[in-house]
Amino acid sequence: MARNPPLDHGVPDCDGRPCAVPAARRPLREGGAMTDGQQPARDAVVIGGGLAGITAALALADAGVRVTLLEGRPRLGGLAFSFQRGDLTVDNGQHVYLRCCTAYRWFLDRIEGTALAPLQDRLDVPVLDVARPAGRRLGRLRRDALPVPLHLGRSLATYPHLTLAERAGVGRAALALKGLDLADPSLDAQDFGSWLTAHGQSARAVEALWDLVGVATLNAVAGDASLGLAAMVFKTGLLSDPGAADIGWARVPLGDLHDRLARKALDSAGVRTEVRTRVTSISTEDNGTWSVQVPGETLRADAVVLAVAQGEAADLLPEGALDAPENLRRIGTAPILNVHVVYDRKVLDKPFFAALGSPVQWVFDRTDASGLRAGQYLALSQSAAQDEIDSPVAELRERYLPELERLLPLTRGAEVKDFFVTRERTATFAPTPGVGRLRPGARTRAPGLYLAGAWTATGWPATMESAVRSGVSAADAVLSTLGRPRPAHLFDVEEAA
Repeated sequence: MARNPPLDHGVPDCDGRPCAVPAARRPLREGGAMTDGQQPARDAVVIGGGLAGITAALALADAGVRVTLLEGRPRLGGLAFSFQRGDLTVDNGQHVYLRCCTAYRWFLDRIEGTALAPLQDRLDVPVLDVARPAGRRLGRLRRDALPVPLHLGRSLATYPHLTLAERAGVGRAALALKGLDLADPSLDAQDFGSWLTAHGQSARAVEALWDLVGVATLNAVAGDASLGLAAMVFKTGLLSDPGAADIGWARVPLGDLHDRLARKALDSAGVRTEVRTRVTSISTEDNGTWSVQVPGETLRADAVVLAVAQGEAADLLPEGALDAPENLRRIGTAPILNVHVVYDRKVLDKPFFAALGSPVQWVFDRTDASGLRAGQYLALSQSAAQDEIDSPVAELRERYLPELERLLPLTRGAEVKDFFVTRERTATFAPTPGVGRLRPGARTRAPGLYLAGAWTATGWPATMESAVRSGVSAADAVLSTLGRPRPAHLFDVEEAA
């Protein structure tokens, strides 16, 4: 639900990030040595320390490749990280995953973080609507222990935010969606909103169900989203397995997972990790190896994985690496706004809820994870926030505090101890119709150079799952080229999917 560096949090920074002196670098070992007395050692450089890069580095190291991971920021985690605000440890935005996210679940297990980001026992989403004529009404989207699609039948039949006719129409549209072939390239050219209209979905049904889920996962309203990506989300999350949409989220700061535990796993795997290290260029040598230039050092490797944002990748790619490199710059971006409110008392008795009839989308209780000792800390995740991403903090405060009072009566007598905003102007790639043909695969035309990132052709929208899957794909391509064995445990995620 949120995925990028924050602004407006008042932390002194260098280029938007905390300043520090670079750590001393260890020299890269020369290639050509033998490992395990059998195969020549191979070296790889992974550029980018987000989830895609971490995954690729771990997979390659597990297969016996010597890996150097380079990250320009002072920490790992990419677009899912934490920062300090006084005594609070704040996530840049709320991130969740689903039980069907087999790659991210593998990642959590690999860094020994599964217990810190548990899944619900069973899907249960409170949905609060304050705009209905009957006043404040609470509905729930939950599943039963029944096969698909019966697992959602009772929840849909009793969902108070739709009429009986709308509920029946949703059921018919879901069955039609289940019948779509995700491999059909024509789906990418259509928009989800038009498809829903053609299948009898009212504006209310789109708001109260399809966009409720879709905006949070796609970072776009139905009319702006590719039918191919939307169909993938709903088919995989709601129509593939009864438990596929059970929700998981970190009960600790994201930095504990994606930086601290990830770095520990990388160190244990023998990966050389360098932060605050920006790559200035990459090029090939006459012998087919690669040179990676960073300030004060040139690294040489048999393979390079470029796991950075699409614009940065376009800047670093050598000429001829892609047939249509201009496509990378044609992949648009979409913003996410995160509103953080600290109250002097408890005002919400649920871990999270979704809202209708309000600008508020999803609200999460981040009290325990942030280290707050008194009161309650709520985080509002506002996806597809093009209209608000540049609004002044004072204006956002005037808009959202009254909305929270409408949704949560206990806030009306509570004191607001802190109110701040994190803005993510390029939080995700925009899932617009046609974006699928712009997303490249892991392999490039340059031997030994590979791409990773949630924006590559994973079939998923811009999620943590997509990022990890891209790292898996890049590592698989590298190992295939280098003739190294694939770590079987890594590719379990493909079989599970």
